[in-house]
Amino acid sequence: MAIQVNLDRVLLDRKMSLTELADRVGITLANLSILKTGKARAVRFSTLDALCRELECQPADILEWVPEGDTPPIPEFSVGKR
Repeated sequence: MAIQVNLDRVLLDRKMSLTELADRVGITLANLSILKTGKARAVRFSTLDALCRELECQPADILEWVPEGDTPPIPEFSVGKR
């Protein structure tokens, strides 16, 4: 996918943990982790609004469009596969 999620970089800049952000935004740590790792297929505007409010940033700080060939592949994990 050509949309890259830079949530980990923004969190690092703000010295905030994923757990703290999940608590502040009111979404589960699991769902926030899915977003952070780039595995989410969609994000609600209300979630994006809450993330930007708590991180004091713009949507473009979190989401970035990159040409299709320039995105690093998402690693596949064997956990749970049979």
